[in-house]
Amino acid sequence: MEHAGVTWKAVGDAVAVEHSFEDFFELEQERLLRVLWMVTGSLQEAEDIVQDAFLRVWERWPKVSAMESPTGYLHHAAMNLFRNRYRRARLGLRKAIGADPPVDAFDSAEDRISVSSALGRLTRKQRAALVLTDLLGYPADEAGRMLGVRGSTVRSLSSTARVAMRDSKELAHE
Repeated sequence: MEHAGVTWKAVGDAVAVEHSFEDFFELEQERLLRVLWMVTGSLQEAEDIVQDAFLRVWERWPKVSAMESPTGYLHHAAMNLFRNRYRRARLGLRKAIGADPPVDAFDSAEDRISVSSALGRLTRKQRAALVLTDLLGYPADEAGRMLGVRGSTVRSLSSTARVAMRDSKELAHE
């Protein structure tokens, strides 16, 4: 049956796509939240970015669901949102106080555990690469797609981050 160019099959496919997004959300939401929590150091900021990233994916779901790696697209969108927020916050802070913000945001938090402090000393790219590959088990090539870099870059960043973690004063006593 066809009416105004719409077939029952097309209606069924649209319902299936919507249901698939819900399944995708259920499968990926918690993992993305953990990634962003480690990268941002703030559960509230991580939750905000997760919501915005899933909104972007939902708005483009028919196209995203057909991609080879919808998860990669989701993580890439989330990392872009994080970078944009970081840039805006840094610019706002610079305008407000006329100086660059401190490089290590974890130093002022006395209750951070030693691993969080050591992670805070890494660059954003090193921290993201280390969290994605070592903590969440993504292959370097997939983590690279999420971060918008090559897999070899992720391997290099992770290796450098591991050396920095080993040499960290915070972890030296443990």
